[in-house]
Amino acid sequence: MHVSHLYCAACGTRHSAGELQSVCTRCERPLLVAYDLGRVTLGRETLAPREASLWRYRELLPLPATGDSAPVTLGEGWTPLLPARRLGAALGLSRLFIKDESLNPTGSFKARGMAVAVSMAAHLGATALAVPSAGNAGGALAAYAAAVGLPAHVAMPRDTPRANVVECERAGARVTLVDGLITDCGQLVAAQVAEHGWFNAATLREPYRIEGKKTMGYELAEQLGWRLPDVVVYPTGGGTGLIGMWKAFDEMQALGWVDDHRPRMVAVQSASCAPIVRAFQSGEPTAAEVPDARTVAAGLRVPKTIGDFLVLDALRRSGGVAVAVPDDEILAAVPEMAGLTGVFPAPEGAACLPAVRRLLAAGAVGRDEVVVLFNTGSGLKYLA
Repeated sequence: MHVSHLYCAACGTRHSAGELQSVCTRCERPLLVAYDLGRVTLGRETLAPREASLWRYRELLPLPATGDSAPVTLGEGWTPLLPARRLGAALGLSRLFIKDESLNPTGSFKARGMAVAVSMAAHLGATALAVPSAGNAGGALAAYAAAVGLPAHVAMPRDTPRANVVECERAGARVTLVDGLITDCGQLVAAQVAEHGWFNAATLREPYRIEGKKTMGYELAEQLGWRLPDVVVYPTGGGTGLIGMWKAFDEMQALGWVDDHRPRMVAVQSASCAPIVRAFQSGEPTAAEVPDARTVAAGLRVPKTIGDFLVLDALRRSGGVAVAVPDDEILAAVPEMAGLTGVFPAPEGAACLPAVRRLLAAGAVGRDEVVVLFNTGSGLKYLA
């Protein structure tokens, strides 16, 4: 285990990595994991024969690499990076790729974060887990909690896609449907955690989901021959994946695995729920909450996120941008992307397509640049 400590992403306060932690005790902002990278002996050349999962980067993850601390795993990670030649030709892009996270267990990228978060929660002595969810995070928590034998409690908006609710229930989670948004679910879970002593696995309310998500950045580098792409287009609700990849890029450079080239990070949101876009365009360091948020892309219906300042910082440091697209274009992009790539995207992933069109029209993306779109989940969960 190469973790040295946890630290607050806002005020820098150090916290112990040897016990269950939530947010910073000083300012209640997210905690991140710090590693003693000088002790990491893992090299790029030793990765090839390793298992095709995110645990191939075990030395760069928080669970101890030796002893009896086996990870809770369902085979998550190492998803394909697919050349999207026909879609690229339609857009006029010669090097377009799709990172297809729908092939993770439970059908979305949320499996990455929950695999690591549940592994660490179990290792550190949690007795029950809880999460507010727009859909996929709840399904992932339920699955990994079932795999390790911990009770799971999930609060979801009442209009969450039915497939997500059933997925949680079939894995044995107790589901509470809430008349409201994910922020309302978050308030309910916080109250339940305080009353019952459950561990809160909400987005950036614990330090380890981001560690699972950061492996998307490691995989991008490895799958592209240790040269990071020029542009990463990422559907952004809570933003943990974008923050995690940005953290991975810094870690890889410190290890000597990549140079200082960074992708321009693009956060994609629905025009009817775009707090990051509004804050980015107005130059604000944090994002104001969107009242009465609505969008067909359930994972993008996040009116306020605790990690907004980290998302905005990554966008600005990378020279990237935040893009809002209307719901009708998101829905139209689902069959278009599927018909030109064979990947049936969730609406969140499909939102990247009209976003790229906007970037091309604005001259913000070069026709020969390496562009990666993230499909974060399976369209099969949205059949209704």
